[in-house]
Formats: sequence, structure tokens, C-alpha cells
Amino acid sequence: MRKLRVLVMMDEALVPPDSVRGMSRRQIAPFRTEYDVLTALRAIGHEARAVGLKSDLAVLGRAIREFRPHLCFNLVEDFNGIPSRDQHVVSYLELISQPYTGSNPRGLTLARDKALTKKVLSYHGVRVPRFGVFPVGRPVRRPALLAFPLMIKSLSQEGSIGIAQASVVYDDGQLADRVSLFHDRHNADAIAEEYIDGRELYVSVMGNRKLVTFPVWELCLDGLPPDVPRIATANVKWNETYRRRHGIRSQPARDLPAALADRIAELGKEIYRALDLSGYARIDLRLAPDGEIYLLEANPNPQVARGDDFADSAAAVGIDYESLLQRILTLGLSYQPLGLAA
Repeated sequence: MRKLRVLVMMDEALVPPDSVRGMSRRQIAPFRTEYDVLTALRAIGHEARAVGLKSDLAVLGRAIREFRPHLCFNLVEDFNGIPSRDQHVVSYLELISQPYTGSNPRGLTLARDKALTKKVLSYHGVRVPRFGVFPVGRPVRRPALLAFPLMIKSLSQEGSIGIAQASVVYDDGQLADRVSLFHDRHNADAIAEEYIDGRELYVSVMGNRKLVTFPVWELCLDGLPPDVPRIATANVKWNETYRRRHGIRSQPARDLPAALADRIAELGKEIYRALDLSGYARIDLRLAPDGEIYLLEANPNPQVARGDDFADSAAAVGIDYESLLQRILTLGLSYQPLGLAA
């Protein structure tokens, strides 16, 4: 294996310390992915260096000129706090012919905007929940065909930001109140989509042209109280005490017939291609009681910390963490930007 110089791009607030000895899991949690990636790359023999970004691309440009990386490992999720601008960071890398890991700018643009994602996939015949978009500063008017119950969440942010049990609303008054609260707290546009009851399934996809999928994963929410919606709230995702109390866990999908698992894997690839994704992504789905499969979100450059869904689903087919990161590097080096001949 060739030793590479890898510049790991991340939010400047998440640049990890050299050692986490003596730190609690709660202290490590914010920068766990960044720390895991850096330490694993170094462990397999690469020269990995962190660069923290906020609002100045000159910082990245200087780091590239000084370090001369073979490629950049992209862990950036926003630029100057705005999620929809992370694609511009990748566009900059393409403009200077700097190889990078993860999704290309077009894939990021299509997948970061949850409404745009659903419009594109609906055209391709993928089943998606009906939805309405509620921009900041505009009146909350529900489209006539949008039926309750509805789930309110961010149009572009990931990680279950702003999602709580109260995010599922049942009438126009609750809708207006929840959207207004979301606008006030997050100063970001909201999307309301039909709440689809059922199982929360994830399929991880890797590749540029030739795609592979890992086993279908499931967020198990059986332990939640019977009178609350089965949704991935911020507590479900990030609150370890809450997760233990309600037995919330991620694991291989249970009792999934082989034909259905194959169908979900093929759907994941279809969605990946329709959104022009590259590198790696996690496709979030809902399996309804009637057997219909709905696309909830497509997550380009998903979390790749040890023990997260993406890494665990790879481990289920014998790909250890270090090997997974090496595959991500290889895909980044082999990716040919859109519009350029191979």
C-alpha cells in the first residue's frame, strides 16, 4: 500500500486533540469522527494532517500548498455554518484539480436539499412522502394535498437537528406553531413531510461507477412508548441515557426476507445514481406496514466514526474500519469529475 499525504478537512471547532486520554465519551463525542479518521489513517501508514475550516477558503488553499496532499478527506458539513454551502468547498477542490473523498458538488447539491432530493427521485419513480417547504419569514400555508400527520424538520441540516416527538403534528395550528418554533430556534428553512409509520432502514452505498452496498441496517425503536411516533429524534440519535432507557439500537435489519433485502439494496443504488452521488452515502428509508418503501433522505458523506451505522454495516461483511477508510481513499483518488473524460 502506497503511503499517502491526506489532508483531513473538518470544521475548525472539531479539530481533535492529539490524545483523548482521560476524556469522557461525552467530551469526545463532538469530534469523535474527526479523531477516529485521523488516528486510523495514521495507524495504516498514511501521513494525515487536520485542517479546520470555518469561513475562509484561503486557509484550505494554504494548507494544500504547504502539505501537497495526494488527496483531501472531506469531513466538512457546512461552510460558515450554512449546510448548503459545503458543496462549494468541494467545487473549489475540483477547480484546482485536488482529489478528495466523498461526494461530488452536484451530488451534494441534490442531496442536501431534502425537497430537491424528493423532486428528482419522484421523477425517477422512487416513492417519497408528500411534502411542503416553509422558508423563514414567510407565512405557513399548508398545500391542499398535504395530509396530516406531518413531520417537521430542517430542509438542509442533518443529524436530527430540531427533531423531537413534537415535530410530528396533527393539525394546522400545531403545524404553524412547530414551523415558527423551528424558524426561531434555527433560523433555517423547514420542510413538512407526510409521517410514514413503519421501520427505519438504512442502506450504505459505496462507489463511483461500480456500486456496492452493505447489509441493510435498522434503527430499532421498539422500546419507545407506544403512544409516540417512531422517529429518529435528536434524543434517539445522540442521548446515550435516553437510548439505554428505551433500548434503542442500530443493528442488521431483523427478519428481512432475502428478496426484500435485495430490492432495498437495488433501490439504494438507483437513488445514489439518480442523485449523481459518488464516493459513499447512506440512504435512509421507511418500510411501511403495507410493504411500500419510501425514501426519507439521502446522506452523502455520512458519519464514518467507529461504531456508527456506516462502519458497522461494512464490518458485517468483513470490512474492518481501517480497510473501509482505505476504500474511501481509493475511490477519491479514482474519481473523475463530471464532464471530464476518463
